[in-house]
Amino acid sequence: MTAGPGRAYEASLAFFGELAGHGVSDAVISPGSRSTPLAVAARHVGFRTWVQLDERSAGFFAVGLARARRRPVAVVCTSGTAVANHLPAVVEASHSGVPLLVCTADRPPELRGWGAGQTIDQVHRFGHDVRWFADLPVGGDMSPAFAVRVAARALAAATGPSPGPVQLNWPFREPLEPLAPLGERAGSPQRTVRLHPGGPAPAQVDLLVELAERYERGLVLPGPCDLTADQAAAVAGFAARAAWPILADPGSQLRRGDHVEKSPVLAAGDHLAKVAPFTDSHAPDVVVRLGLSPTSKALRKWLERTAPERFVLVGPGVEWNDPTFGVTDVVDADPGRLFEAAGARVPERGDSRWLAAWTAADRAAGEAIRRSTGDGGDGPLGGPGVVEVLADRLPAGAALYVSNSMPVRELDMFLPASNEPLRIFVNRGANGIDGLVSSALGVAAAGVGPVVLLTGDVALLHDAGSLLAAGRLGLALVIVVIDNGGGGIFSYLPIAAGGDAVGFEELFLTPHGTDLVALGRQAGMASVTVSGRAALADAVGRAVTAAGSSLIHVPVDHDADVALHRRVTDAVAAALATSSRSA
Repeated sequence: MTAGPGRAYEASLAFFGELAGHGVSDAVISPGSRSTPLAVAARHVGFRTWVQLDERSAGFFAVGLARARRRPVAVVCTSGTAVANHLPAVVEASHSGVPLLVCTADRPPELRGWGAGQTIDQVHRFGHDVRWFADLPVGGDMSPAFAVRVAARALAAATGPSPGPVQLNWPFREPLEPLAPLGERAGSPQRTVRLHPGGPAPAQVDLLVELAERYERGLVLPGPCDLTADQAAAVAGFAARAAWPILADPGSQLRRGDHVEKSPVLAAGDHLAKVAPFTDSHAPDVVVRLGLSPTSKALRKWLERTAPERFVLVGPGVEWNDPTFGVTDVVDADPGRLFEAAGARVPERGDSRWLAAWTAADRAAGEAIRRSTGDGGDGPLGGPGVVEVLADRLPAGAALYVSNSMPVRELDMFLPASNEPLRIFVNRGANGIDGLVSSALGVAAAGVGPVVLLTGDVALLHDAGSLLAAGRLGLALVIVVIDNGGGGIFSYLPIAAGGDAVGFEELFLTPHGTDLVALGRQAGMASVTVSGRAALADAVGRAVTAAGSSLIHVPVDHDADVALHRRVTDAVAAALATSSRSA
């Protein structure tokens, strides 16, 4: 087998191939060694290359060229002070709204800060004068699929509502020359990313309508986002007409609300994604995603494996939320207006075997879950039981703030779909466990309520100082804390099997030994420990109608909880197997 040109070249070719596919045709290049893969790839892809001997001139040359072309121009330079010499042109492009794609080659991380020649700190070298900056992986470690998305995202940033320059910092290790001939054709072997900016525009609506008409095997996948009731109804209405299941993350506001009764909202997506016989035969042709990345890792991994033919990301936001690099279309539009306009035009599909199969599987999974978790009995409480009690006892219009780590995952796995409105808040931007008490108090201060915080013990202790603020600010907050004696989430990870040999309890489980009820009382909260569903339901019912703040402490055996989760997974798999045989 003939050796390829090297990973650095595969990524560089994919990057410039994607730019070419979006109509970018010019690259202004200053000579240098470290930028060899970029310069050679741009030329090989078919860019018209303009060589300027100094970078200051090159930058301003690119400004004029981009203005005249009315489209972005790529700029390539080597590392070191070459980058700094682009600053005046980048400043001008920023203030003039000229789209430049400034590709700065760099030394790899191990050479930075060690006196290597032509090595300066290039990270954020242009400060606030770029619309987007990325310090990319080392060229040889970068996949072509990632390089394609970098190109698409850079174009979207450079040509968005406030056009201007972007900086992409490319570290390369030697050797810098191609390891083998580049071949006859340039460009990206990856699926291109189609950009649909400035919406909702007629072309964006046309896209959703076309996909709904063309594909029966579609899914709507809303991740965490704060959709209004009207926006949620618009998304649900579109899915109902297209007969596409909605695998609704609880933080999307689609799992609960008035829209649920007449739309295909499913609650067991995480469980279904773990059952390979079902997912292997029910891979979608098209997925429409909105909001942040779904909480369910199983769903994310499944879609990464299945690689739908079309994967549409609506409202990409700052982060683009495409960690698996599967998105094929990026639609920058308000989801409510977009789905409302598309739903008004989509012909109602009527009977759909695809939707019927997903609905039947979701129903079978739900029944298996209820049986496995006690079916409403009053046995010992685990995380699933706490979620089920809250789902049943919280009044309409309540706000549920959910901490990261296990609580948000258990909410995703065990919160049933319902017409009963429930506004759910999650801090899924960075997914940290810090500041959850404070965030929930902020919701209470906004007059939304009653407000209940479902948290783990470590997350509560991480923000313990904020407990005092509830009384001082005169706010009412109900805290339901699942106490599994430390970092219970680590019990679900492979490291748990290492036991004492890896210091699992000391380094990961980290039992805290804190009396959480006493902590709540010291903060002036009515605090109580409960065991069993009936006691928790009674405590929640009283707390949400009380004037002050409360802390409800739910001790959980983390080993028993892990075993319960595994029984649920097995039960769902068995239920789906039985369901498929009888279908």
